[in-house]
Amino acid sequence: MSNFVDQVRITVKAGNGGNGSASFHREKYVMNGGPDGGDGGNGGDIQFMADPNMHTLLDFRFRSKYTAENGGDGSANRCTGKRGENLLIKVPVGTVIRNDETGKVMADMDQSGEIRTLLRGGKGGWGNQHFATSTRQAPNFARPGIKTEVKTIRLELKTIADVGLIGYPNVGKSSILSVVTSARPKVGNYHFTTLTPNLGIVRRFGKDIVLADIPGLIEGAAEGAGLGHDFLRHVERTRLLLHVVDISGSEGRDPVDDLDQINTELDHYGNLSELPQIIVCNKTDLPGAEENLRRMKMLGESMECPVFAVSAATHQGFEALLDAVAEKLETLPPILHYAEEEEEAENPSVRDDFEIIVDDGVFEVAGPGMERLIDSVNFDDLESLNWFHRTLRRLGVIDALREKGAGEGSTVRIAGMEFDFVE
Repeated sequence: MSNFVDQVRITVKAGNGGNGSASFHREKYVMNGGPDGGDGGNGGDIQFMADPNMHTLLDFRFRSKYTAENGGDGSANRCTGKRGENLLIKVPVGTVIRNDETGKVMADMDQSGEIRTLLRGGKGGWGNQHFATSTRQAPNFARPGIKTEVKTIRLELKTIADVGLIGYPNVGKSSILSVVTSARPKVGNYHFTTLTPNLGIVRRFGKDIVLADIPGLIEGAAEGAGLGHDFLRHVERTRLLLHVVDISGSEGRDPVDDLDQINTELDHYGNLSELPQIIVCNKTDLPGAEENLRRMKMLGESMECPVFAVSAATHQGFEALLDAVAEKLETLPPILHYAEEEEEAENPSVRDDFEIIVDDGVFEVAGPGMERLIDSVNFDDLESLNWFHRTLRRLGVIDALREKGAGEGSTVRIAGMEFDFVE
């Protein structure tokens, strides 16, 4: 298994709220103490942190389920249950978090050390102290805590760099990175030596510039050929592309054709070819470079794209290139930030919406809040039953059943329990 993983799916669940307590005050010489059931504690939240010490999503291959702590139940003497501990999940800087079902962006963790709360824990249920009134002085029921739902999310690591080095395999991208920065990527005279994006930093005009060596692309990369489909996403954030070509044609390819084919792949993957480019002609120290360089400069003029001749082997030509990179970056917008697309949804367990489904003469009341309502009722207590009926009437359930044709004695099913409809 590769140590570099840049896309995973995980499931996350915030903690459930604790249940409220239905208890009554008990004290020596005190008869018929009032309700003193405490509230349940809130469940823990799911939080994400951008950790600068992480560079891959590999850890999530070994653990894919994350659940925050549930809130504690309330207890007597108006004691509130313990709040559930938040769960902090660390991800590499540059991780985009998406709702796997909708594909919408939930958060872009592009700032080192930032912490985002993406899922809130369920609220604790009320104890019976809240249900006491002048006419109902001994409520023998409490409200359960809100249960949260499991959500599947997708983590996508998109490298954060000012400049991306792109080009065919073995054109010298890693060698160039090692020449201009202190990075020491693996360098070899064979295709796909680089299997993961490598980062390096160069200081120019008093400012740090982050460069990323993107693994070699080939024709068909946007459709998944070679390594391109896996690593084109790392080009998305870069502000400037250094398009490296083997100007000597040492492997029998035409550098002009290479440039055109790679730009075609970038165009197929979200119009990445529209990113500003500088053409870097490497291996100028080899035979055949001079004629190809003349042709490439003509093409660069037609594309309005600057062309620089360099040699990673002899360390020549990089001063002018880096000056041009620094000057160009001053005119470009900041690194791409993915805006959130998903509003914080209301917890479905507390909504009052419902629908009536008639199935073989049975009137079923379906809705995300019905199960919680049933859990709140003490069916052995008359006052609790009366409260249940009043709540159904307040929510409009009784009127909706009547409109659907329910009459005296009709069977009504709510959250798996069946009742007789009573006018």
